[in-house]
Amino acid sequence: MQNVDPAKYKSIFNGFSITVREDGVRGLAKGWAPTFIGYSMQGLCKFGFYEVFKIMYGDLLGEENAYMWRTSLYLAASASAEFFADIALAPMEACKVRIQTQPGYANTLRECAPKMYAEEGLWAFYKGVVPLWMRQIPYTMMKFACFERTVELLYKYVVPKPRSECSKPEQLVVTFVAGYIAGVFCAIVSHPADSVVSVLNKEKGSTAVQVLKKLGPKGVWKGLVARIIMIGTLTALQWFIYDSVKVYFRLPRPPPPEMPESLKKKLGLTE
Repeated sequence: MQNVDPAKYKSIFNGFSITVREDGVRGLAKGWAPTFIGYSMQGLCKFGFYEVFKIMYGDLLGEENAYMWRTSLYLAASASAEFFADIALAPMEACKVRIQTQPGYANTLRECAPKMYAEEGLWAFYKGVVPLWMRQIPYTMMKFACFERTVELLYKYVVPKPRSECSKPEQLVVTFVAGYIAGVFCAIVSHPADSVVSVLNKEKGSTAVQVLKKLGPKGVWKGLVARIIMIGTLTALQWFIYDSVKVYFRLPRPPPPEMPESLKKKLGLTE
């Protein structure tokens, strides 16, 4: 709402007070249904495909190269996963933005989706997919790569004992902290494209380039504080829930990567 009407919603606190005053507390929950459905579908694809692509690319590189180029491996696997995840997210994201930013257009997903389809056809749900890729692919690349490397660094420099000696609750605390740190970086990297997506889904007939010119260098950063708080918490909870599910179902949870013995021998690090 800050992105599409900066004159009215001047700051995060101002935006909250205006929304509550005009629509009540329920106004803060507008668009919850497409958000819930869309991001559930996206999360399923994102986390699921990431594991698939990480293993696939790791096997292609081989054990030694997969370790040496592990950050690039995380980036490539997460970008590939997000490409497909955004195709699942785009329709719900378009509905969410319409509900939140066009007063009187629709109040529920059941009302919004048929109306959009009747007015603009199937394209209405996917016209924001390219800027969504622009927003979400860098976001997810940062999210996964930053998380993986932060976990590695926390166990190396902060946690006083190896991961294998940590209890499951202790490991989940590390997961949550690493997830929040990754979320902050995600929010910063993806925010300009998020601003473009919000305006694009509100305005009929606009292109991403036109919206970018209209917003300008300062306009694309409107609402960053709200996004950092939201995405930081969201990312931390996503990783925490993801790891908790793995613990509960006793699924394999790979430890931070270690240098293969064959590479240690090549580098003369073993006797």
